Amino acid sequence: MARIPPLTAAEMAARNIDLSFVGGDFHELPNSVPTLAWRPDILQASGGLWAAIMLSGTVAPGLKWMTGYMVSMAAGCRYCSAHTGTATAGNGVPADKLAAIWDFEHSPLFSPAERSALRVAVGAGQVPNAVSDADFADMALHFSREQQVEIVAVIALYGFFNRWNDTVATMLEETPRQFAESHLSPHGWTLGKHG
Repeated sequence: MARIPPLTAAEMAARNIDLSFVGGDFHELPNSVPTLAWRPDILQASGGLWAAIMLSGTVAPGLKWMTGYMVSMAAGCRYCSAHTGTATAGNGVPADKLAAIWDFEHSPLFSPAERSALRVAVGAGQVPNAVSDADFADMALHFSREQQVEIVAVIALYGFFNRWNDTVATMLEETPRQFAESHLSPHGWTLGKHG
């Protein structure tokens, strides 16, 4: 049971909640949205930040979603890892690549650039943060400064959502739950508090 209940569709409509930032990467409205909607200003700010980071820029969408998945799993947020895993698959990342993601350092399915971004994501998801100067130097070999900012912004964005959803115990929706149970469970994903 979520610790803060999400507003219903009728309650959000009565409050004139603007959901225009929600992109096509979601099969159903994430429950984090109507929970954040108790404070429409925070919802709009976080939604605007999400759209600016995830829907624009020059880093490939598949890599952004893989980065979000890795930082969410490293941080332990099963809600966000189910969503980012589902969106990874929906943004052109083949199933075998997603299945091999925890072996990204050695798998031939990953480019050196992808390895670099995913290494930073895993390190950033840990407490204390385990990203090193060497990790950043390697990332600079593959990405422009603007792209480095974009990758770290994905990591920081999911840092917010990881903490929000784990603290609130947001209930996971059916589509990402089914995807995670089918594709992510063999790699350590569990529903945890989000069921």
